[in-house]
Amino acid sequence: MKIKRKIEIAVISDVHLGTYGCHAKHLLTYLNSIEPKKLILNGDIIDIWQFSKRYFPKSHLKVIKKIMDMAADGVEIFYITGNHDEMLRKFSGTNIGNISIVDKLVLEMDGKKGWFFHGDVFDVSIQQAKWLAKLGGYGYDLLILLNRLVNWYLAKRGKERYSLSKKIKNSVKKAVKFINDYETVISDLAIENDYDYVVCGHIHQPKIEFKENKHGSTIYLNSGDWVENFTALEYQFKRWKIYNYNKDKLAPFYMDESIEDLEVKDLIAAITIVETHEKNQA
Repeated sequence: MKIKRKIEIAVISDVHLGTYGCHAKHLLTYLNSIEPKKLILNGDIIDIWQFSKRYFPKSHLKVIKKIMDMAADGVEIFYITGNHDEMLRKFSGTNIGNISIVDKLVLEMDGKKGWFFHGDVFDVSIQQAKWLAKLGGYGYDLLILLNRLVNWYLAKRGKERYSLSKKIKNSVKKAVKFINDYETVISDLAIENDYDYVVCGHIHQPKIEFKENKHGSTIYLNSGDWVENFTALEYQFKRWKIYNYNKDKLAPFYMDESIEDLEVKDLIAAITIVETHEKNQA
């Protein structure tokens, strides 16, 4: 029998289902290991920008079905829209059973206020030149694919994984400045609006950091991603922590055998279960 960790809130972002860079099996293993009261999907879960009928493997479908099953089992799920799944913004405010589609979210946790959003609205390059951002997205996806080939070779040689894209990001001063500016702008706005926590994604940089200025303070949190870092945020016992798949996988949780042979028709059935659950709750 698999023992699941009970937590108040789990936050994941930047999964990019439908791309070669997505590590859906890792994410599914993580989702099978937890029992949250709330699951917050903080943007870029399905990569609609780069969606292709030619590439959406079963492991990616299994993640969607797992989320649907969690909703049917009573987990409150918030799907916060991001830039790669911005098409869903037209459905903001929609509820399907326990799943709510929103652009941003405010939650109270043990007397403190948390502000949740993806974070792309603070990215000028996307707002002013989306076509360029999309082109950059394809290039990034190719980089990730090449990196996976490199890591396959390193694993065969018994050597440590190497993140090519992370190395490039960390070595370019402009990218570092962008990340620092991004975190500062978001934190300053959270302080201005009296939020104790500000939780975002988008830049694939997991972090929990105390931020302050002359007007006050807040806790900045970023859930990272499931392309390079394999991280999530977890809230339990009045505190936040970063879950890291590579470091915190204390027990082997595997994909449910019942969804090994998942087909598209099974995904449709899962959605039907959620809708049926909504009717039963009414």
